[in-house]
Amino acid sequence: MMRILVVEDNPDLAYGLRNNLEIEGYQVEVADDGTKGLARARDGRPDLIILDLMLPGMDGFRVLRALREAGRTMPVLILTARGEEADKVRGLRLGADDYVTKPFGVLELLARVEALLRRAAPPVPGGNGGPPPERFGDVEVIPASRTVLRGGQPVPLTPKEFDLLVALLRRRGAVVTRLDLLREVWGYSAEVLSRTVDTHVAELRRKLETDPAAPRHILTVRKSGYRLER
Repeated sequence: MMRILVVEDNPDLAYGLRNNLEIEGYQVEVADDGTKGLARARDGRPDLIILDLMLPGMDGFRVLRALREAGRTMPVLILTARGEEADKVRGLRLGADDYVTKPFGVLELLARVEALLRRAAPPVPGGNGGPPPERFGDVEVIPASRTVLRGGQPVPLTPKEFDLLVALLRRRGAVVTRLDLLREVWGYSAEVLSRTVDTHVAELRRKLETDPAAPRHILTVRKSGYRLER
């Protein structure tokens, strides 16, 4: 049974989330502030975290930063207030994999949870092994195990960062627009926050490029999008 940690201080919302997730067959734990949420994320190792950003005491941004700095790569779905674009961008830059905006529909949230867990799932034993490894520079990408190595050492990527990297690799050096990446990796339409792609590209560069400020592989094509140079 997949384990989900909900970090939410509003008791009514937390109850609703827990109830709907349990109906779908998930095992759910709730923390009502950031300090408890961080402790339970570290100790319990949930498969996914639903994290409100506006929490008493230790806010969701600090929880997210602490998790990623500790090397925890489980998917994190953040809850943001309507119209707070700066919060969405900051959360994504800190390593969130997706977001929903309050008030949100239960079906939308469940769909995003399912998609994040599906992407983060390990390969099925006995399968055909999946596509072969891909390489660029000193980076090796192994799709079958969703593993990335740099100089032979594992690099912890979030599920969305990995999916974005694979989407760029799949283009074989061709330019891919932000909109196409949003649709392929996030399932978003043109109306949804376009800087989502930019923040994740910045994280990939930070983790995989020797000089993120002057990247050699993950390149910006002005007024077009991005491409990956091997």
